[in-house]
Amino acid sequence: MLYDEESERRHAYLERRRQRRRRQRTIHLVILVILLILFIFSAAAFAIALYDRMKETSKASSPSPEPSSQEAETLQTETETMIDETVAELESLLSEAEFLAAGYDYDRAIELLRSRPEFADEQAVLDACASYEEIKATLVPANINEVTHIFFHSIIMDNKKAFDGDTDEPGYNQVMTTKSEFLKILEEMYARGYVLVRLHDMAYETTDEQGNTVMKKGSILLPPGKKPFVMSQDDVCYYDYMKGDGFATRMIVGEDGKPTCEMELDDGTVSVGSYDLVPLLEDFIMEHPDFSYRGARAVIAFTGYQGILGYRTDPDYQDKNPNIEQDKEEVKKVVQALRDNGWELASHTYGHMRLSTRSLDDIKTDTGKWDAYITPLLGEVDILLYPFGADIGDWHDYTRENKKFAFLYDHGFRYFCNVDAAPYWVQARDSYLRQGRRNLDGVRMYYDLPETNPTKDHLSDLFDVTKIFDRERPTPVPPM
Repeated sequence: MLYDEESERRHAYLERRRQRRRRQRTIHLVILVILLILFIFSAAAFAIALYDRMKETSKASSPSPEPSSQEAETLQTETETMIDETVAELESLLSEAEFLAAGYDYDRAIELLRSRPEFADEQAVLDACASYEEIKATLVPANINEVTHIFFHSIIMDNKKAFDGDTDEPGYNQVMTTKSEFLKILEEMYARGYVLVRLHDMAYETTDEQGNTVMKKGSILLPPGKKPFVMSQDDVCYYDYMKGDGFATRMIVGEDGKPTCEMELDDGTVSVGSYDLVPLLEDFIMEHPDFSYRGARAVIAFTGYQGILGYRTDPDYQDKNPNIEQDKEEVKKVVQALRDNGWELASHTYGHMRLSTRSLDDIKTDTGKWDAYITPLLGEVDILLYPFGADIGDWHDYTRENKKFAFLYDHGFRYFCNVDAAPYWVQARDSYLRQGRRNLDGVRMYYDLPETNPTKDHLSDLFDVTKIFDRERPTPVPPM
């Protein structure tokens, strides 16, 4: 029933788009007729003026040359250009607003349309604003405590290279997701009504009436039946050990200003394309803008001990990488592109440290390295994704008595994410947001297959694992 209602809403939305297009064509035709009429009157006035001029100069010793059609042609060209530009501007405005509305940002769509007074009375603009207001009135707030969070590591782009029997194969098989699996997950979650949101949509820091800094639950407004979720990716560093094993090698800024990836091929050449989660998700959202809430993207988490994004910027590479200073500048450009395109950035600790078992002094030392070597490249971050999912506390609320939490909080962290198999686990408190994440990797999917363990079911709310699991994986997948 839910899918039928969703289908009807999509059909109604498409029908409204078709009606708007028909109205736009009618408007364009009317504008064209009016401008043609004005052109005819202008041409007639020009002809009369030219005739009068000829009469006044008829007695001159040298007769005036015959009137040329060049001026009339110029006027016609200018008129046609003005028509084309006006129509193109209106269509561009409507398309941009439609893209915003597809991402549930109806207020910005309406604001955009009303920002152009020259089009304020166009019927297509009036109809679009009315349609967005109508849809906006049907939105319902999401329950922040029921937002699920899925995560991935680097996406395997070439199964043959990743699963080639070497010593790294078991690890890839356990914690990585293949390109086929990732794209199928996106498709099925989209079909089930999931919508990607930011951690900062779930809660944000503000000042209360007493002047205290507090975390406040966000208001995520979606059509009935839509389900918000958060996505994250760990270790976006493209470590040395991954080279030649079928993964991207580093992230760059594409010609369109969006982040994309490079991948080294067997012959040593470098190919640019959608070779990891970031560009693959960008591609999917551009095709399905209603998969993203107001331009939301995933959380991207970094360690620091080999640099980030595939650039070897750590001091240990000072002698190995002669381009280290240039690479640092390139990293800053990619980081800015990520931020500009809606990606949230996070710490995965400098040394991929298991914070649950390490001492407070160790955590302080690790954080000092992050501040020294990563913050200058990345800027400040307020999200911490625990390595190994190892939380610094149990399920009880964090308090200042937890010295690790007190240190991390004072250092600026407000979002803390562990790993949990439950569909959702959220603590939205006055000082922090804490959320469990679900690993969608080889281990989780293999041990959820009916033929492997018919009693387990951790994924059916997201997708049918039998349709997603990549049968090119070596089985059995080694347990963790």
